[in-house]
Amino acid sequence: MALFGSDTEKQVKKESAVSEKAWKGSGQKVGIEIWRINKFKVEKWPKEDYGKFYNGDSYIILNTYKDPEGEEFLMDVHFWIGKYSTQDEYATAAYKTVELDTFHDDKPIQHREVMGYESALFKSYFEEIMLMKGGADTGFKRVGPESYQTRLLQVWRDDSQTGRRKKVTFKEIPLKRGNLNSDDVFIFDFGNQIYQYNGTSANKDEKFNATQRIQKMRSERGGKPETEVLEEQEVEEDHPILACLKDGKSKEKSAVAERPKAMFAISDADDSLDLYPVLEGSLDRKLLTSDDVFLCDTGSDVYLYVGINASIDERHNAMGYAHRYLQSKDNPCSPVTVVAEGQKCPQFDSIFSK
Repeated sequence: MALFGSDTEKQVKKESAVSEKAWKGSGQKVGIEIWRINKFKVEKWPKEDYGKFYNGDSYIILNTYKDPEGEEFLMDVHFWIGKYSTQDEYATAAYKTVELDTFHDDKPIQHREVMGYESALFKSYFEEIMLMKGGADTGFKRVGPESYQTRLLQVWRDDSQTGRRKKVTFKEIPLKRGNLNSDDVFIFDFGNQIYQYNGTSANKDEKFNATQRIQKMRSERGGKPETEVLEEQEVEEDHPILACLKDGKSKEKSAVAERPKAMFAISDADDSLDLYPVLEGSLDRKLLTSDDVFLCDTGSDVYLYVGINASIDERHNAMGYAHRYLQSKDNPCSPVTVVAEGQKCPQFDSIFSK
């Protein structure tokens, strides 16, 4: 343990990161790169599937961009946890995210993303996001149309995005009648027959994006599926889309209120590592110091600020403290971002002006 946190240990971690073949060539140009965790291994996610995520998997996403004030490449690395991803998978994703960060000499800012609660930054990478049931081994291209199981996709516009083009999300939901509503668009996917169901109050963005998505699905299947657009008020009770639905509604968590803003220090200054309250009800950048790690809760997102002189224990246990902190709250799936002192992070900078 004498070498823990030393330059020797850092070199060992760097050598381990360099040995991961998946990282070779990453971060060399502007854009995003995605990997999926499969049986403890990192595998490249096909570019044509960028924006598609299965709820049984975990993924790593690297975004590389140029510094607006110069030519330097800056990076954000996210690990995304599917609702039904196993503990082994998301633990591997978290570990490999740190490894990718090490590979790039600690340049990337690290983020934790949980399915259905993704940060605005994460959503900004994709024209659309498609959340699907199962793992990456499922899907039409791997399952013949004869044995294809009907899927129901909900389409809705994310109105929480401010100052950006509104994003549209596609989410696979249970085939239950109570899941239909008049505010959104739904896609009934029977394999070789695809229906677009427009709720009476659905907006034009949802309708347009649903049509675009169906055309992509049809193209991926060699143009074989037949398609039809249905308006809610015109659908008869005996229509196939209603006949395939079961009674009831899935148990989806309802939205919860934001937490009060708060700041905590993760410190071992008194030889006992713990989470100490610093400020409640607001956030104050002047209270950040170089000697500790600070947990800054905006009410919807959590940021971990790692001081340049923070101890090894404080650094290595910060994400664990953030996880335990959120587990005690009503909305434990909030995005978590790790920002080292001196790193450029506009999202972190903006929380102190709100």
